[in-house]
Amino acid sequence: MPSAVTQTPAYADVVDLDVYPIHDLDSHAGKALVQGCRQQLAATGVCTLAGFIRPEAVAAMVTVANEQTDQAWKSDQTHTIYFEPIDESVPAEHPRAHQVRSSKNGIAYDQIPVNAPVRRLYESDDLTRFIATVLDKPVLYRSADPLDAMQVTIFNPGDELGWHFDRSEFSMTVMYQQAGAGGDFVYVPGLRSESDENYERVQQVLQGDDTASLRTLPSVNTVLTYGERPDMRLNDLTSELFYGRTSTPTEA
Repeated sequence: MPSAVTQTPAYADVVDLDVYPIHDLDSHAGKALVQGCRQQLAATGVCTLAGFIRPEAVAAMVTVANEQTDQAWKSDQTHTIYFEPIDESVPAEHPRAHQVRSSKNGIAYDQIPVNAPVRRLYESDDLTRFIATVLDKPVLYRSADPLDAMQVTIFNPGDELGWHFDRSEFSMTVMYQQAGAGGDFVYVPGLRSESDENYERVQQVLQGDDTASLRTLPSVNTVLTYGERPDMRLNDLTSELFYGRTSTPTEA
């Protein structure tokens, strides 16, 4: 059956829809896109969509980052790879006690203009559906966190994002501007599971067997946050670390 999609999406200036028809997943091209993404994930644990964001939209997001630089929260702190307090009952080299350094400049969701290209894309149901379909999730929700749902991060020379476990099952990163040097995104697929934290292997990773950290990531990027619950938010520890404030309502 031919696709019934006729209306041009409001984010058509953001995504190359000829190559990535996320607005028409029931079409032959849309189904092929989803299948290709699933194959990448199965083979390597990551799916890369080169040129997904149009060059003009990339340039616009870099401009947003530059204009908001003075408002960005500068963080340079150590933390555990789980973004939780240090477990003082285990040795210092144990993953639950090991600390890494993260240094970056974070522009929170509530600081990003509502007409910014990737914010408009993030707030579209089409993108949410596309990601849910690729991940074979019955439903996904955009984050309810007013700070972390979507953010823009600027990494200056010497900055880094310490190797860590995300607090969600998956993550979506949009890379706008590569670092002049460094910037490797290093990950270890299948390192742990719900039934096995695999501390021994994690400790080997932290000691330099495979990777040390995500150092000097692309100098400007965005993480888009989704979850399987509509009320998903950062914990206060992580929010304070990366934004200098929390989204937790305070009691009067």
